[in-house]
Amino acid sequence: MLSRLSIFWRSALGYLTIIALVVGVNLYVLNQLRALTDLGAELVSHHFPAVETSKRLISSLYAQLKSDKQYLVLRDTLLLKEFLEEAENFRKTLKVLQEQEDSSKTIDLLKQTAGLHEELHTLFLSEGVEQTDRSDIAISSYESRRDALVDSITETINSYITLQESSIGGILRDTHVRSVQAVDISRQLMIMALLLGLGLAGVASYSILRPLRRVQGQIRRIGQGQFGRTVPVTVPHELRELVNTVNWMSEKLQQLDQMKSEFLANVSHELRTPLASIREGTQLLVDGIPGPVNRDQRETLTILMESSQRLNHLIGNLLDLSRMEADMLAYHFSPTDLNRLALRSVEKMKFLAERKQINLLTEFTHDRTRMQDVDGSRIEQVIENLLSNAIKFSPEGATISVQSRSADDAQRLHLSVADTGPGVPPEDLPHIFERFYQGRSQEARTYVGSGIGLALAKRVVEAHAGEIWAESTVGTGTTVHVVVGSQKSSGVAG
Repeated sequence: MLSRLSIFWRSALGYLTIIALVVGVNLYVLNQLRALTDLGAELVSHHFPAVETSKRLISSLYAQLKSDKQYLVLRDTLLLKEFLEEAENFRKTLKVLQEQEDSSKTIDLLKQTAGLHEELHTLFLSEGVEQTDRSDIAISSYESRRDALVDSITETINSYITLQESSIGGILRDTHVRSVQAVDISRQLMIMALLLGLGLAGVASYSILRPLRRVQGQIRRIGQGQFGRTVPVTVPHELRELVNTVNWMSEKLQQLDQMKSEFLANVSHELRTPLASIREGTQLLVDGIPGPVNRDQRETLTILMESSQRLNHLIGNLLDLSRMEADMLAYHFSPTDLNRLALRSVEKMKFLAERKQINLLTEFTHDRTRMQDVDGSRIEQVIENLLSNAIKFSPEGATISVQSRSADDAQRLHLSVADTGPGVPPEDLPHIFERFYQGRSQEARTYVGSGIGLALAKRVVEAHAGEIWAESTVGTGTTVHVVVGSQKSSGVAG
């Protein structure tokens, strides 16, 4: 289902999901902030003012008590007026509190306070103001009842204050719990949004990058000469045209490569017959069969024989490489002495080495060198190609060493050919075993060659389940290593 979506919608869905989560987190946080704001507003607008008002009621009550006591002693009408005014203020303040309350407990306490205050007011007017009996007993009885009412009113108001403070504490605890819960849930939602966002981004990126990596791998295989595979088209439609183009290019290159291989095979085959005639005729002239030749003529004929030998070697390599690519090259495995093959290859190359005054040194192991299941002619061809390359890239008067020793497993032989040529640049070294590779550096291009000798050697060594690699230092020289032994891989055997 995801593969049918375009790159735009994959990215858009990922971003929309992340945005939806972030919006959800913000809405939750806003809702919690609104709830906290409402709780804070309730504290500021109701509970705190209620407590302050209740404390003013107590102060007003004590002011009435003070006026009462002073009036009983002085009987001053001004004090009576102060009592009545303070009592009226008390009733008005108490009425305001009653109107603001919606809890049954607080309403009952305020009603009780109002009733007790009304009793106090009536007591003061009936006995404290109008009663004519001023005896100590009467006054003491009045003061006792008055003080009891004042204590009851004070106790009732304090109970109301306690309820309000309890509500304040509950709201503060609720606010703290909501704050902590909001922080925790917000953190969890943000982490969830982050992880989900990363997951969606990873899925979207993988679904986009995976086909691109396939296309990149296909292009890399095409660059290495592997044209047979195609990239699956289960990709976003924006990349489908690119994939189809790469597949089309791979098919066309495969066709061209096949045509090239057939052409090289045909041309190489057709060239061998006339080339053999040229070599035989030149050899007859050198041997003086048609007639004597002078020194200059012999030198010219020798150069002609060398060139024909190189050309014959190149044509043979081309034919063998074409057969290898067509999986038609036959291998004849048999017990073979690898040291003897190496020595015979050195003898064949001495003629070319002497032309450049190059010294060929050999250092062969005396351990067991007779290996089972080895195609001697093909391994000899490998050694000759390595020696030919070393001679070509070595300056006049240089030294080339051919060594053999037992490999680490003691079941295979390790051959190496080392020259003292210009060396291979690091950027070219990983590619020297690719067919027709001539090197990227300008210095490497100054040496003329076909670029198939090492590619052919690699194919032959791999057919023997062996290993081949090169080590090189620019300005010092190059050493090619070959490890081969009594093992063979799948291939055409004859």
